[in-house]
Amino acid sequence: MANSPSGETLTERIVRVLETFDTDRTVQTASEIGRRARLPSSTAHRMVAELVECGLLERDEDQRVRLGMRLWELALRGSRALRLRQAALPFMERVQARVREHTQLAVVENGETLFVERLSHPKAGANITRVAGRLPLHASSSGLVLLAYGPEDLRERVLAGPLEAVSPETVTDPARLRRDLVRIRREGVVVAPGSVEGVSTGVAVPVRERPDHVMAALSVVLPRDAPTGTAIEELRAAAAGITAAYGAQRP
Repeated sequence: MANSPSGETLTERIVRVLETFDTDRTVQTASEIGRRARLPSSTAHRMVAELVECGLLERDEDQRVRLGMRLWELALRGSRALRLRQAALPFMERVQARVREHTQLAVVENGETLFVERLSHPKAGANITRVAGRLPLHASSSGLVLLAYGPEDLRERVLAGPLEAVSPETVTDPARLRRDLVRIRREGVVVAPGSVEGVSTGVAVPVRERPDHVMAALSVVLPRDAPTGTAIEELRAAAAGITAAYGAQRP
């Protein structure tokens, strides 16, 4: 792709445009996109028009812009996340029916925890995570599982900091976090009260693609003082089921 005067490729600028959308900002004007993507106004308007024309963005009746259905369609074709969700959903539904709170599935993406599915009971407690939402790896039960079982270089990058505090109880001391990760690998479970919200406890287990590789974390979010034993049992059984179902999908 041709470079801009700043040295950026067209692909890099397109990614910047798409990254201005998030779970809280789903609709914008072209001018807002340009400002957030740090692009000249004329460049932003031209790029938005081209992306709308090819279906990656869409305009509503007020000429505001949102992510296009074609982008969603392309993202799902052959997606590893889609395969994982298809394998996981029946087992997540069983956990959800028995725990009746929030049940979540997360993976590592670009050094963060990316939540690819969430099921919630209407009367479930607080939970800030959303599908396609992200959190730092050290700041949730799911992320701690992924960090504990992830590559050594990923752990070292995270431990080098800075470690952001999502709540007052998020572990931000590298030495303590390192000890916690050793314990997680030994016990195969995370129980993290208050790491994201003070009123909640996250409980998570690894989901393995094969014995030596963890591909995801399966978690529930419980009220702060709720017992965790049943949730841990349900999560471990579900994780084993997901591993078997994911493997059975392979051609």
